[in-house]
Amino acid sequence: MITFIYGGSSSGKSAFAEDYVLKLGINNKYYLATMSANDTESLVRIQKHRLARQGKGFITIEQSQNISSILNQIENPSNAVVLLECMSNLVAGEMFAKLQPLLYRECADKIYNDITALAENIYHLVIVSNNVFEDGTDYDDSTREYMRALGTINRRVAAEADDVFEVVVGIGVKL
Repeated sequence: MITFIYGGSSSGKSAFAEDYVLKLGINNKYYLATMSANDTESLVRIQKHRLARQGKGFITIEQSQNISSILNQIENPSNAVVLLECMSNLVAGEMFAKLQPLLYRECADKIYNDITALAENIYHLVIVSNNVFEDGTDYDDSTREYMRALGTINRRVAAEADDVFEVVVGIGVKL
């Protein structure tokens, strides 16, 4: 089962996703953190998220690329829920891991295949993604390629998901 949760920056989508997972009542909970700690700002954001989920029973796995490789870290996958936080960081991690960035289609296909492998082997996959498409219009080529990859994977995952929510001001609206 896949649940896709989508929203703008600081929309409350992370808190909504965590609450959603807690309401599932599954004790075997994993938090797949995809943000790389590359600067002070990202370190602060990671610490904020760690504090927010403290005491909620999540086992945290930090993996900014090749997410299907976490399957060997999940106990009893057929009774596990994995919260992937978040797709925009995963796309950046995959696309810009090497000196030569991946093309958008290659990046989207790689991530989609990893998500499919996870979803086929665990009980419930909850994916959080960002709406980065309303902030501006003038971007360099690599940013446009990143946005194409994120948009492509968001559409593919949303089409496959059992449930899709858009979070606006902390309120999840089921689509």
